[in-house]
Amino acid sequence: MTELLTIENIINLLMLCFLQAVLGFDNLLYISIESQRAPLKHQQRVRFWGIIIAVALRVFLLFAMIQLIGRLQEPFLILTGPLVSGAVNFATCVFLIGGIFIMYTAVKEISHMLSVHSLGKGVDGKKEKSAVHVIALIVFMNLIFSFDSVLSALAITDIFPILAIAIILSGLAMLLLADGVTKFLEKNRMYEVLGLFILLIVGVMLIGEAGVAASHAMHEESLAIKIFGYSLVPMSKTTFYFAVVVLFAVELIQSGYKRKLNAERALKIKGAGS
Repeated sequence: MTELLTIENIINLLMLCFLQAVLGFDNLLYISIESQRAPLKHQQRVRFWGIIIAVALRVFLLFAMIQLIGRLQEPFLILTGPLVSGAVNFATCVFLIGGIFIMYTAVKEISHMLSVHSLGKGVDGKKEKSAVHVIALIVFMNLIFSFDSVLSALAITDIFPILAIAIILSGLAMLLLADGVTKFLEKNRMYEVLGLFILLIVGVMLIGEAGVAASHAMHEESLAIKIFGYSLVPMSKTTFYFAVVVLFAVELIQSGYKRKLNAERALKIKGAGS
């Protein structure tokens, strides 16, 4: 145990905790939004068990990836058609399925909010799901999100105890923040729409990662996936967080402008009444 307490390992642990916090933002957002689909009395329990099970599976996934990292990186399919070309490995499939699923979830929730027929169904017009169903979705999406973070973590260190501690600490942080984020979204419904658009961007980002997963793993640019001859380029993390900041800025400016218009309208009504 003492050999783990080196300066290098402590620095790596701090870096991993920061990495898990940054990459866990969209994960926490999904948990907060999806848990609201469960029955009200079970929502807190759903978030708790969803995160606990997901963290346990993430540690197992980490152990499996350390043992099988070479096999997971090896492409098992090479596409050479005129429509799609490039290499496909395990990471490609995970990112592609996860990205499509997240985009589908975000678009479905946004369209559900805009649907007049949803009025009067459940909480805020949302159709309720069973607690088990929601926990399963949270665990599934947590594993999709964790695949990216685990690969990034392995680039820092391959010492399993250090990686496992970082994952467990990130899980504890999600447990502490999940209820607060959910309550904030419940009181500020406009930010839930904002969160869904952020999830939509996350889905696009994961699909982009799928395009270069095999080429990065094998350090061979020719293996990158191309559609109609155009490379499927991933969105950088810097671009993603810049887009998130812009979305929040637009929402804050719009909210402030709306309050100003409401105040002016109230003054006009008051002046007309007097």
